Amino acid sequence: MKTHFLLSAAVSALLMTGAAQAASSWQDTLNSAASQLSAGSTSSQSGGLSASALTGLLGSGTESLSASNMNNAAGILEYCAKEKLASMTDATNIKNQVLGKLGIDTPQEQQQDTNYLEGIQGLLNANNGEQLNLETIGNSPLAKKVKAQACDFVLKQGMSFIS
Repeated sequence: MKTHFLLSAAVSALLMTGAAQAASSWQDTLNSAASQLSAGSTSSQSGGLSASALTGLLGSGTESLSASNMNNAAGILEYCAKEKLASMTDATNIKNQVLGKLGIDTPQEQQQDTNYLEGIQGLLNANNGEQLNLETIGNSPLAKKVKAQACDFVLKQGMSFIS
C-alpha cells in the first residue's frame, strides 16, 4: 500500500511538473509572439508612416500632397510613372510639357535642378513646407492610397501649369 501511495505521489508530482512546464512553455510562446508583433509594428513604422499619420495625410487635402514648385512636380510625375502610380502616358506627357515650359528640357539641365532630382526619388516638397518621402511611407493599402492621391494632385497641378 505504501508503495502504491509513493508511486501515485511520484506520478502526480511528474504530472504537475509537466503541466507547469507546459504552462510555462505556453506563456513563453505568448511572450515571444507579443515581442515579435511589437517589433514588427515598430519596424513597419520606421520603414513607413503609421496608419494615423497616413490617414492624416489623406485628410489634409492638397497642402501636404501637392508639390510646392513645378520643378519638383515634374520629378514627382516621373516617379509616379516609374512606380505605376499614375498613367505612364499622362504623367510622362505632362512632365515633358512642364519641363519644356520651365526651360529645363535637356538631361544636363535636369541633372542640375535639385527640386526635379528630389522628385524623381519620390521626395515631394509639399505646399505645406514639409517634405514627404513617397518611397519610404510603406506599401500598406493606405500608404498606396496616399501615394496615388499625391500623384493625382501633382498631375492636376502639372495640367493646370501647362494650360
